[in-house]
Amino acid sequence: MTEARLRAGLWASAVIRHANQSGHPAMVLRRGDADAGGILAVLLGRDGRLSVLAQTRAPDGSPAWIRGTGPDPVDQAAADAYVARQVGRDPDLWVLEFDAPDLTPPFEATLL
Repeated sequence: MTEARLRAGLWASAVIRHANQSGHPAMVLRRGDADAGGILAVLLGRDGRLSVLAQTRAPDGSPAWIRGTGPDPVDQAAADAYVARQVGRDPDLWVLEFDAPDLTPPFEATLL
């Protein structure tokens, strides 16, 4: 049995709206495929350092996220380079940016 998937454009719109309403300014940096595009979440920390989260699946098949830029925060150039590489591989990707002072995603996310 497969899990029902929420359309990427709808998920992005809802999570951006929720983040903005809860005091974590957010924006769409790049629109991907509205139906089935993957999503990268750029988290902007208090000190200007960033972390980029990429969608994945947990071992049990449930949705999860990984820190694509590694466990430690990176500078803007490193985050931009990671995003550019991923978009080069998958032009359907959405890129969302969130103000996340402690680099914790302002949406429900299982981090692996």
